[in-house]
Amino acid sequence: MWEGIIALLPSLVIAIAFLIFTWIIAKFATRISDKLTARTSMRPSLRELVDTLVKIAIWAVGLLVSLTILLPDLTPGSLVAGLGIGTVAIGFAFQDIFENFLAGILIMAREKMRIGDYVKCEGIEGKVEQILLRETHIRKPSNELTIVPNSVLFKNPVEILTDQKQRRHEIVVGVSYDTDLEQARAVIRDGVKSTDVVDGEKSIDIFASEFNSSSVDFKVRWWSGSAQRDMHESRDFVIRSIKRALDDAGIEIPFPYMTHTFKEPLPISSSGD
Repeated sequence: MWEGIIALLPSLVIAIAFLIFTWIIAKFATRISDKLTARTSMRPSLRELVDTLVKIAIWAVGLLVSLTILLPDLTPGSLVAGLGIGTVAIGFAFQDIFENFLAGILIMAREKMRIGDYVKCEGIEGKVEQILLRETHIRKPSNELTIVPNSVLFKNPVEILTDQKQRRHEIVVGVSYDTDLEQARAVIRDGVKSTDVVDGEKSIDIFASEFNSSSVDFKVRWWSGSAQRDMHESRDFVIRSIKRALDDAGIEIPFPYMTHTFKEPLPISSSGD
């Protein structure tokens, strides 16, 4: 037994040395790949995918050569045959891992959902901070980090709110029933236009949308920045500007009224009786 181990020792040392050499080569190759892709217009996620694939390819060759050194009788044909049997068992055992791995490659390769995008998916909402081969890191607006398996983002609809520089925002504005609706529409439009955060080149839509319990409601829509902060800032400016414009025009924004009715007339008496 010991004689076999001693006889195997030189091959083991060479195999370990070759693995160390493979690690060094993979490290330098990744740096070179990163420098080359940095000169292109590749997205950060795609650059990371290229670096990962280069590293995997080098390690695959290194491991294959190390096994050949350690086991001289091992041939590529026998290795492929062994992998064919083992791959089925490994595939069932690590199905979720491989699924997330392949989903990560596809997510990195496609153009949509870049690092920095604000996304919504399956109740998860936040800014994409990092895309890895197995998982994606999403930072919530409240600064908590959510680690999402890539298969979730690949198999379910993902809403990308920052896919374009601008998106449409909307609010509902109610006016009292005795208001001239054409005048109210004009006042609301002027209020929206007076803000700097609204894109004046795109249409500002103001539609009378509903007879509410105490008001006639207008749906007001405009275009502004797509980032979450842009959305909050534009809503703040627009709401304050519309309120100021309606107040200056003497148009009431009603609160819910309550009307009491009685089955029988109520007697009216003076306080002196």
